[in-house]
Amino acid sequence: MSARQAPGWRPDGQVDLKKQVLPRKGRYQWVYLWDWPLRITHWVTAITIVTLIVTGFYIGGPYFVTRGEASEHFLMGRVRLVHFSAAGVLVAAAIGRIYGLFAGNRFERWKALFPVHARDWQHMKEQLRAYFLIRPESAPQYLGHNPLQQVSYTLLYLIAIVAMTTGFALYGESSPSGFFHAVFTHPVSSLLGGIQRVRFVHHILTWVFMTFVPLHVYLAMRMDLLEQTGTVSSIVSGGRFVNRDVTYADGAED
Repeated sequence: MSARQAPGWRPDGQVDLKKQVLPRKGRYQWVYLWDWPLRITHWVTAITIVTLIVTGFYIGGPYFVTRGEASEHFLMGRVRLVHFSAAGVLVAAAIGRIYGLFAGNRFERWKALFPVHARDWQHMKEQLRAYFLIRPESAPQYLGHNPLQQVSYTLLYLIAIVAMTTGFALYGESSPSGFFHAVFTHPVSSLLGGIQRVRFVHHILTWVFMTFVPLHVYLAMRMDLLEQTGTVSSIVSGGRFVNRDVTYADGAED
């Protein structure tokens, strides 16, 4: 078959992009996975993390300065205000997500987020091979989070807790007689061996998030392109298309 006779080519020689993607084989249906509180929490968390990264690097080492006396523009003070305000919003989102671990639907509860099932550990190797594009068609299918996502998100939650704790410890330095200094600064600084180590740990964890965010976006988009089931759009719409002829590891109620 010549190029002009191939599907997607019009008589005038232009490509009809609507016909370039072959229809998916199988019986597909739209399945609702993520309730609106989780979707809102996800995007609020994403925005606040980016805000914290940008403002945090400026606080640690200002990458641009303004002319004149600092008292005239109070730039660092405003950046710190944005940073601490975003931290407060992130804590609020974290509290909402913790509530969802117990009150959300079965794809949002803690049993679907943490690798507590024996089947998930058994599927870990196949899932890891699929991420490296080694026989991805043989990987077990999941409606919600697959085993590698469960492990990575669990670790990220633990890292976020440490980042918040060290952040509040640094915040408490501004008021040695205040609540945050008594609850966070003094015990955390004593545990890590000084406030400079607290700052170092907080800085290193920032790089962890900077690594995770683009990797998370890339893997989600790649999975969306490979499966063509609306994985990325599910965090907006709440659901995605699934093949009714495929057995999903988390398809049955636990």
